[in-house]
Amino acid sequence: MSQITIRSDRKTDYTFTYKGEDVVLEAGKLISIANGLQDVILPTCKMKIANNLIVVKE
Repeated sequence: MSQITIRSDRKTDYTFTYKGEDVVLEAGKLISIANGLQDVILPTCKMKIANNLIVVKE
């Protein structure tokens, strides 16, 4: 995938790693990453994945 969008449906912030740095996705927000999941590490949690959208659940 060339671009991925991560959306948070959580009530708390979600921290993941992008290119070795911690990134905070605020509760209820979304972020787009241009080069897809190549440099992304997502901690284990409930997620819904559809096409190029990842929805982070509680």
